Amino acid sequence: MFDTKKFGAYISRLRKNADMTQSELAERLQLTRQAISKYEGGDSFPDISILLLLAEIFGTSLDNLINGGEPTKGESALLTNAAQAEDDPSVQAISDVVNLAPLLKPSILNKMAAGLARQGIDISNVVALAEYMNDESVLKLLETATFDTVSDELLEKLIPFLDEESKNIIFDKIINGELDYHLLRMIIPYADYLTSLIEAAVVYGVLDEGALVLLRENRRLA
Repeated sequence: MFDTKKFGAYISRLRKNADMTQSELAERLQLTRQAISKYEGGDSFPDISILLLLAEIFGTSLDNLINGGEPTKGESALLTNAAQAEDDPSVQAISDVVNLAPLLKPSILNKMAAGLARQGIDISNVVALAEYMNDESVLKLLETATFDTVSDELLEKLIPFLDEESKNIIFDKIINGELDYHLLRMIIPYADYLTSLIEAAVVYGVLDEGALVLLRENRRLA
């Protein structure tokens, strides 16, 4: 697994071997000395576009630079493709994307989302990624995600990050009987606009009358 502490220590060694101060490296990268200090301490990770510049400054390959963080083979490929601005980075394992997500911009994760959607993704992984992805990316994943492991706890974590269109995907699965209607308990507080649709679904026998109980509970707690 990629380790920002080990990556930072590797950057520090490269800088010292090049007989450069943090301030000198910062100047060449048009950053602050404090930013370099955070990189070297593993407290933050450089923008992906800076990796190519670092490799050039230290006279090393991009692969060697990235391997300083001891990534998995899949993580190494993803970081390399992202640094080289590949339009459709190959995703070998969902776990690689989940591990790297906190280090990458939403625009980069959006490119990876297309690959994840094609190979299929479990809802638990969508939950792990939603915090870091934009609405478009999350929607891509939800459209093809499997919901075998869905639970109240998972939805409670996921719902706050969803836009209206993504919430509708989950609601449609409940209406179609693919998901238990009790999961509405997690959705209703974040989607008042669904109230009339839920009431109509109960009237027409699409949803159990217990859905109205969930609506009343939410109003009482609001």
